Amino acid sequence: MPVWLIRLIVVFAAFGLLEIACRSGWIDAYTMPPPSLMLVYAWQVLASGRMTEDILLTLQNVGAAFVFAVVIGFLVGVLLHRWPRLRRAVDPLLASYYAVPVFIFYPLFIVIFGLNNWPLIAIGFLFAVVAMVINTLNGFDRVPRVFFKTARVQGFSRPAEVWFITLPAAAPYLFTGVKLCVAYAFIGVVAGEFILAGAGLGYEIAFAYNNFDNRTMYGLMVFLLVFVTVVNMALHVWERKLHARRSRGG
Repeated sequence: MPVWLIRLIVVFAAFGLLEIACRSGWIDAYTMPPPSLMLVYAWQVLASGRMTEDILLTLQNVGAAFVFAVVIGFLVGVLLHRWPRLRRAVDPLLASYYAVPVFIFYPLFIVIFGLNNWPLIAIGFLFAVVAMVINTLNGFDRVPRVFFKTARVQGFSRPAEVWFITLPAAAPYLFTGVKLCVAYAFIGVVAGEFILAGAGLGYEIAFAYNNFDNRTMYGLMVFLLVFVTVVNMALHVWERKLHARRSRGG
């Protein structure tokens, strides 16, 4: 049985058990409505249009954090790969990076950027950038040395070697970094909105929770979960194609 099919069976079985537990009264339906009702609430929230501005604001912040993380993370990864001594000095920091609670920098970002979207973008960027750095290094490290010898034999220039050999060979690992950047950017921005902002999906979820508005809270949570899952699955399919192409040497 394929792994993806097993995964789907497990997910649907979990949702089925939760549906039964909520419908039968094992779990208080007010505290946690059945998943089928959560989907109805999500549709009602989206159809009403009252959360459109908050959704677009969150996606805008996530997009900006994602782009900055991918570009800067890639450039930093290239720099560290080119300078092994600097990489040895930075490696311990990269290994322990996610132990740092980046939300403590939010007041500093407010002082630097002001009361606008940039502090949240900075939080999302800090969450995502190291994933891109690490996967850039991983990708470049896994380019077979024989490829470079072949390039020198063929008389490739340095830019041609990078464009036709290094980047295609490292592409699957670079794309893994891109996929992780999407997830971490969402985590950073939405979590930041949840506790620090005055608008956005995270803020609206927290506001609904504090006001016992379970319909809105669960509706937004399900929308966010489904949206991120769809994006992540699409990127995962693309990532697998890149790995398969690399394994075939195409």
